[in-house]
Amino acid sequence: MSLFRASFPAQGDFAPLFRLLDDYDSHRSTRQQPSLRSFSPRFDVRESEEAYHLDGELPGIYQKDIDIEFSDPQTLVVKGHTEREYHAEPKEDNEAEDTAAEGEKTSAVGHRFWASERSVGEFQRTFSFPARVDQDAVKATLKNGILSVLVPKATAAATKKITIE
Repeated sequence: MSLFRASFPAQGDFAPLFRLLDDYDSHRSTRQQPSLRSFSPRFDVRESEEAYHLDGELPGIYQKDIDIEFSDPQTLVVKGHTEREYHAEPKEDNEAEDTAAEGEKTSAVGHRFWASERSVGEFQRTFSFPARVDQDAVKATLKNGILSVLVPKATAAATKKITIE
């Protein structure tokens, strides 16, 4: 959870500074609680006359590992998880017959990491909209690691006149 992104709009010349502070805050929090790994994917949120557009970076995350739901009529929650995957290294020709299919997942046991920078664990982002939205018409796509969510604005409630019989 970022302390700085919500407090200040990270724009202009200060954006790298705020990103550095956010990264430090994330690093410090994961060192204190190594069993609880989480990250916050970056999203662009745009508004048009008809809808809100959310585009988030979720590289390497499968569609089945992402949940999108409304927690209340105007609050959208995007959450999910990801794990590290490692693929088997190529074997010698005579050993290839005894191994499983190429792309088999293997653990990282026995490997010494020089860098470990990929985001893993749980993530959750919450978006609150200032106006009513049409929950039934929300559309989401995941293509090339970009999650795009279209949240249409609700039409203004028409007044309904009741006639007295």
